[in-house]
Amino acid sequence: MAAPYDREDGLPPAAPPHGADAYDPNYVPDSVKTFVAHLYRHIRDKNVYEIHQMYEGGFQRLSERLFRDAPWPSAEAVAPYCDGDHVFLLLYRELWYRHAHARLSPLTAANRAESWTNYCDLFSVVLHGVVNMQLPNQWLWDMVDEFVYQFQSFCQYRAKLKNKTEDELQQLKQFDKAWNVYGVLNYLQALVEKSMITQILEREKEGLEQFTATDGYDYEGGSNVLKVLGYYSMIGLLRIHCLLGDYHTALKCLAPIDLNQQGVYTIVIGSHISTIYHYGFANLMMRRYVDATREFNKMLLYILKYKQYHQKSPQYDQILKKNEQMYALLAICLSLCPQNKLIDENVSTQLKEKYNDKMTKMQRYDDEAYAAYDELFSYACPKFITPSPPVLDQPLTNYNQDAYRLQLKLFLYEVKQQQLLSGIRSYLKLYSTITIGKLAQYMEMDEAMLRSILMTYKHKMHAVDSDGKIVSSADFDFYIVEDVIRVVESKPTKRHGDYFLRQILKFEEMIGELEKVQFD
Repeated sequence: MAAPYDREDGLPPAAPPHGADAYDPNYVPDSVKTFVAHLYRHIRDKNVYEIHQMYEGGFQRLSERLFRDAPWPSAEAVAPYCDGDHVFLLLYRELWYRHAHARLSPLTAANRAESWTNYCDLFSVVLHGVVNMQLPNQWLWDMVDEFVYQFQSFCQYRAKLKNKTEDELQQLKQFDKAWNVYGVLNYLQALVEKSMITQILEREKEGLEQFTATDGYDYEGGSNVLKVLGYYSMIGLLRIHCLLGDYHTALKCLAPIDLNQQGVYTIVIGSHISTIYHYGFANLMMRRYVDATREFNKMLLYILKYKQYHQKSPQYDQILKKNEQMYALLAICLSLCPQNKLIDENVSTQLKEKYNDKMTKMQRYDDEAYAAYDELFSYACPKFITPSPPVLDQPLTNYNQDAYRLQLKLFLYEVKQQQLLSGIRSYLKLYSTITIGKLAQYMEMDEAMLRSILMTYKHKMHAVDSDGKIVSSADFDFYIVEDVIRVVESKPTKRHGDYFLRQILKFEEMIGELEKVQFD
């Protein structure tokens, strides 16, 4: 069976992924001919609206109707309908492989390697060629998102060696350079640097540039592709470093984007959720619980308000999954470091419905609490990867869970340390002043041990922020004067504005319902 396109590295082409047995890569239905011709024309005309309609609507509908369990026609077969345009065919292949990853299985190492080659060719054109086109932000985000996903998927695939056939092992040896972690990171970093997006965002703060205001589009006849790919590549780097367990570098990659402001990352719902999920998770693992809690709360409130508008989106299931995972991560944050004053009332209600029992368990110091932390972390964490290629010697084993087990072990070690402090917190919340001797008596330990635990509590409730400053994440503080512990509890700020906004929204809903009744 012919490959989707001829390889330029001299290697024999891979067979298409398993799908319908009658698949003919050279057969192009009339509806696909029309789709390709129109999409090509709109890209040449820089008609972003029509491109977006065809990308979000037409491609999905054709995939559902004609290619539910089969690949799209090969790039060579559709080339006559786009004048054989090299860049357009690279974009078409990107869609081809994305469809294959989403709908067809199993994918071979050769299929995955060819997708890698296509991404290399596409990004090389963007980095070193002249790309004079405007593409929708949704497509550009999906491009980066899929690039990272396929890298993650390949790392998981090659780490499952136990049941691989001899042919599959041979392909892994043959394509050992595909999806190399350094290559993936280098392409994303090159897009960030070549686009000069960091400098653009800095100039925008000074009022010298308009990037966010135009949603990243160029209305002066230029191209948005490099700039927006560079912007989304920062989020791609955040995600990859989270998958590798390097949380400090992950947050550093995202530093140019101000999460306190609306940005291009908020325009596409998938980009918005991925950014906050990985940003929050990285902060959680670095004990910056306040930052994680604040961002999870904002994102969950946003989804709560607007998810109904995305029900027809192909990403809707992913939105719901990430929503559930962020509630689990928020439950962990609040159990380790209570910050109820940061949580919106609606989010708090949802959280209690989902995880009230588990959060009650996690306040205790026993095996049941430990198991609850283990369960929530395992459900909500990213799919960590081991980036190094496998050693293909006997005996073959699966090591795709090794990175996850290491991160889980580190997290539970931190939890165990903090659980020792839960008793301290309970007592200090009850008193405004208490002597060390009296607290030691309650805790059933000597005074020297109590002083050590109090110092540990101070340490665990502080973290280094993105500016290198040491900040407290506790909802109260204490100090010791002549063997007396004095507790200073922060008073929550009353948010009258939020209350009035909620009431206004409720009244608007009621008025809407009444108007419907009157109309009927």
